[in-house]
Amino acid sequence: MSDPPSSDRVRRSFLRQAEACARLGSPFTARLCRLAAERLDAGAAPVDAMLLGWSGDPTAGGDAVALRFAGALHALVLAGDAALSAAWPPHHDATDDGRLWQAVRTAIRRHEAALLSTLESPPQTNEVRRSSALAAGLLVLARQVPLPVVLSEVGASAGLNLLVDRYRHVLGDLVAGDPASPLDLAPEWRGPPAPAVVLRIAGRAGCDLRPADSNDPGDRRRLLSYVWPDQADRLARTRTALSIAAAEGVAVERADAVDWLADRLAVPMPGRVHVVAHTIAWQYLPTDRQSAGDRIIADAGARATSDAPLARLAMEHDGDPDGAALTLDLWPGGNRLALGRVDFHTRWIDWAGVG
Repeated sequence: MSDPPSSDRVRRSFLRQAEACARLGSPFTARLCRLAAERLDAGAAPVDAMLLGWSGDPTAGGDAVALRFAGALHALVLAGDAALSAAWPPHHDATDDGRLWQAVRTAIRRHEAALLSTLESPPQTNEVRRSSALAAGLLVLARQVPLPVVLSEVGASAGLNLLVDRYRHVLGDLVAGDPASPLDLAPEWRGPPAPAVVLRIAGRAGCDLRPADSNDPGDRRRLLSYVWPDQADRLARTRTALSIAAAEGVAVERADAVDWLADRLAVPMPGRVHVVAHTIAWQYLPTDRQSAGDRIIADAGARATSDAPLARLAMEHDGDPDGAALTLDLWPGGNRLALGRVDFHTRWIDWAGVG
């Protein structure tokens, strides 16, 4: 069977994802993506045919086909596939490319139905280290507006970043959040200190098209499957954060982000500063929905008062390959502060010294 017309574009997307994984510190996932780009064969199995014949946008900014494939295989490892596990981290360094791909090929044959089903769904992550970027932004906000925060996060997944005040954040010489937390987050801090004020969160809520329940074993495994398997520190942090979320009882509503925001922002919150937060989420909304969401937030900002202010705290890709932009908009006034840049996995925060 010859390759479908889309195959070259799909193979290129795997190679670009390999480059991104290498930059972000996952040589194993980079290796897996390179092997897939070279060795997927439309005539070998329905899984290969599905991937190479992908009808949508296979790139990381679209349907993220390479990450779907890597996550689907990792899910099999987490579910106990012994043969695949033997070639997976931490055993990967002793496995050459031929044996690794043979293990993948065996898993594709053995778990065809499960893989085809998993590949239908987009990747879902909840990178808890991004809460350190949110913490830094909230400290700036607390310095400017000394009111308790009500946090509303879109694309909240399992709600791990809604619990920003339940973690211990080491931001350079400053420690913020809960000093007794079992989860310690210490990104490389570049720049002057963040404001030394106390985080006060009076309420929190989140939405997601596919919320994950931190108490559900299947949802937990799904989130872990999209954490790159050779990054043991990320896996450990995610497991700890999921345990904290389960104990706290945080819940995320299944809802469209824009519709949910319209409801959340319809009623002012006197004596509170209402913060709309999103981290590497807004970019995945269709362009028209982004515009609608921006209008809803701007209209709510126009109604904000000094007793019921509104803020938007965002960590989003802005086209610069060097991480994501961290920004804070505050109403009344609508002033925007450029707080700095953040590695996509928040390994580092390049702080602008605001606040």
